[in-house]
Amino acid sequence: MIRPQPVTLEGHGVRLEPLSKDHESSLRQAASDGRLWELWFTSVPAPEETGQYIDTALAGQKDGHMLPWAVRDMDSGAIAGATRYHDIIDAAGRVEIGYTWYARRFQRSHVNTACKMLLLSHAFEKLGCGVVGLRTDQFNFASQRAIEALGAKKDGVIRHHWPRRDGTVRDTVMYSVLAAEWPDVRRHLELRLKNNATQ
Repeated sequence: MIRPQPVTLEGHGVRLEPLSKDHESSLRQAASDGRLWELWFTSVPAPEETGQYIDTALAGQKDGHMLPWAVRDMDSGAIAGATRYHDIIDAAGRVEIGYTWYARRFQRSHVNTACKMLLLSHAFEKLGCGVVGLRTDQFNFASQRAIEALGAKKDGVIRHHWPRRDGTVRDTVMYSVLAAEWPDVRRHLELRLKNNATQ
């Protein structure tokens, strides 16, 4: 049985801070770097929606099916974006990692690999999860490439699965990492972080 609780996770140049209303201004600034809310296939809030975005995440935390974080880059001290566990299924030992986005200047940097290392490590090594899932919109090709680069396996596509912000309904591409696969995925991520640090 797993019951994720708010916790600060830090390492590899990033710190995951339990999301709070105190992060509203910083998240608004992060989303503005690249006007990320204009990407119709993502969950990035528009500036005026940032407060509601945080409220919804914290309501999910209270209900037990989400655990959200703000992502801080330790070199600059800036909030780089946000991520969370969601669709937490206690009885199945399953969490998903999602609602992940970063300011444009932190994309294609060490930040995503570092965050996934921290989140996967916590899920498998502290919470005892049997599986960690990841999902993305069928048209978010950059996200699909990033998930596959982590070492997650593609489970399939759920057709006509989830409403987008604009009222259309997406097909969802599903991925996962099993607990038995984690040691190899961890070695892979450690190598990626090491190579990034030496560049």
